[in-house]
Order: sequence, then C-alpha cells, then structure tokens
Amino acid sequence: MSATIPELIGQQFGAALDMLENAIHACPDDQWDQHPRFWYLAYHTTFWTDYYLSDTPMEKDYHPPRPFTLSEFEDGALPDRIYKKEEVLGFLHHGRKRLEQQLQANTAEELLHKHFTSEYKSFSLFELLLYNMRHVQHHTAQLNLLLRQAGTTPPDWVSRAKTPAR
Repeated sequence: MSATIPELIGQQFGAALDMLENAIHACPDDQWDQHPRFWYLAYHTTFWTDYYLSDTPMEKDYHPPRPFTLSEFEDGALPDRIYKKEEVLGFLHHGRKRLEQQLQANTAEELLHKHFTSEYKSFSLFELLLYNMRHVQHHTAQLNLLLRQAGTTPPDWVSRAKTPAR
C-alpha cells in the first residue's frame, strides 16, 4: 500500500527536524554560546517551527512553552538569556509533537483547503508545511556551516525521519 500525502510530509519534515536535532547535538559546548550565535540560530529555527505548526496563527494568541518568550516577534530582539542546548532540544521535541498532531488531524484534502492566516501570512496548511520545512533546512545548513568553520564535522544527511510523524 502506498503512503499518504500526510505520511510523506511526515517522513520528509521529520527528516529535516532530525537534521536540525543532529546539528544541535553536534555543537560542542564551548561553541554553543560563541559568536556567531549557534544557540540563537537553533532557537530561532525551533521557535518558528513551533509557531507555524501551532493552531494559533495570530501572534497575540501564540504562547511558546516555558521558558521561551515572544522575543522572536520583536524586530531584532534577542531573548533575555542564552537558552541551554537541552532547552532548545526540548522545544524542538514540542514542535515535533505539533507536526505529528497536525498530520494526524488532517487529510491531504484538508491540508490543501484549511488555512493559516496571521497578521503577515496566509497559506494553506500544505504550503505552510513546505514553507516551514524549507525554513528548517535553510537554518540547519547554516548551523552545519558554523560547525564546519569551527572544525567540527557536521552530521550526515538524513533521507527519511527516524520516526516519521503520523
């Protein structure tokens, strides 16, 4: 039996999240909070992943899990502290759960017809999943470049999610 569109999205988006997670794990502790800010790029990617997978597209209604703030909605603002690797990985796990929930709750047809409309964007859920996955891939590539530049071998490519979202 062939896979459904939500299952295929889960395999590929899950692989992008696996690659982000692998890059975070690969970052040496002494590089985490150095310039350029590895921690911030990992956090930024995770924040927007979670937000775009939430069912609250209006910024005023979105609340990231503690200890994270809404600083990403403030132009050019950094969080008031450096988040620990474990905190960002926990946030990433939270976003992965949102992906699973969204893919379980929607058929391919619903992904095409339901919309995420915020103050700044209006996408079908399907297009938003692709947009979000591209964002994860873009910043994961930047994290891997930072690892390379610091002399750390970046993690390998992931073809499909270890545990696909369903």
